[in-house]
Amino acid sequence: MQVTAATAAKLSYRSAGQQPAAATTRTAMPLTVSLHHDLQALHDEWVAFENIADCTVFQTFEWLAAYQLHVGERRGETPCVAVVRGADNAIVLIVPLTVRQTGIVRELTFLGSELCDYNAPLLAPGFVKMAGRQGFVAAWRKILAQIQSNPFSHFDIVRLEKMPSAIGMQENPLVAYLSTTLNPSGSWATLLAGSWDAFYAAKRSSATRSRDRSKRKRLEDSGAVSFKTPDSVFDIVRTLDVLMAQKAQAFSTRGIRNIFQLPGYADFYRAVATDPRFNRIAHVSSLDAGDEPVAVNLGLIFRSRYYYVLSSYTGGPLAKFGPGAIHLHELMRYAIARRMTAFDFTIGDERYKRDWCDGVQPLYDHVSTTTLQGALVAAGLRAMRRVKRTIKQNKMLWAFYTALRSRFARRSESAVP
Repeated sequence: MQVTAATAAKLSYRSAGQQPAAATTRTAMPLTVSLHHDLQALHDEWVAFENIADCTVFQTFEWLAAYQLHVGERRGETPCVAVVRGADNAIVLIVPLTVRQTGIVRELTFLGSELCDYNAPLLAPGFVKMAGRQGFVAAWRKILAQIQSNPFSHFDIVRLEKMPSAIGMQENPLVAYLSTTLNPSGSWATLLAGSWDAFYAAKRSSATRSRDRSKRKRLEDSGAVSFKTPDSVFDIVRTLDVLMAQKAQAFSTRGIRNIFQLPGYADFYRAVATDPRFNRIAHVSSLDAGDEPVAVNLGLIFRSRYYYVLSSYTGGPLAKFGPGAIHLHELMRYAIARRMTAFDFTIGDERYKRDWCDGVQPLYDHVSTTTLQGALVAAGLRAMRRVKRTIKQNKMLWAFYTALRSRFARRSESAVP
């Protein structure tokens, strides 16, 4: 089910207990647009703005600058960060975009789109009410015109994906004012309050808690079970390498592309985990049984919200004792102890998320075109998205698809000499 408007507001990406501000149609002040291709030149203003803006962790300067350094530059992408200012020259909106070659078309999309579970602009407090539909649409048209006028950043198609409908206390103007369709996947988050024991008891039945205790005891037969957060760069890298190896095994078994083999991806995640500039948001942890890491997680912490971004667990004999679930419990305990107000499972409709969350928050996509070849590609994208959403949102179809994908993966492995 989908969450109610009140619950969605409580789970919004900045504050709890307030509904997103309603948009207005009037324009309170003129907006000026400037376009920037050099992220480092924007560092100081961007960081100062993100400290007050409504945004998610995926719009922080550190995250997107690391993406461009390790992935975007290798792909030949051209960052096109739009900075919108009000009458007093103060920044009121940042839209982090990029232009890249994708097949036969040049595509305008969010900077770091694939590695951002949520794509969104950064909004000054009250921006949507201040700008209104007319002001935002005018600014958006200026952004597109400036990008298109540069021969190094012209594009055939605009492709904006995985957009939440609300950012902090405000509507997302890209969703509110552009034509959108539902993303094939939704996102999931749960509010945190009180103690871990009280939260756990409220979310899981006594029978489930009993099974959890039994599995943990069985896991402890292999060695003391401990939750660890490595401190040194050496230990962090070693733990992250275990995560990547466990994920690679899971990808192979399920017939899913190994993202860590894509150019720059492994380097990006290592930078997030070890670069001192990420100390305030990156959290690497493991669940060990004796000396063996049986589950690993790379999470992000931003504004009292814990983002469950990249997790893995062993594919060996100990997998039957649910090390991933036990590690998740420890992460929630960790978040509650540090007064986090929300645990964000981010995008994806995996069944276990329903056990902890009241409902799904939809995400939205926008596709528009400027050329004939862009229109042809867009038609294919829309058709594929409809098929993908139909499969993902139908339990029987999704189960059949995942089983078929795994079967092909096993056949491929057995065919390798």
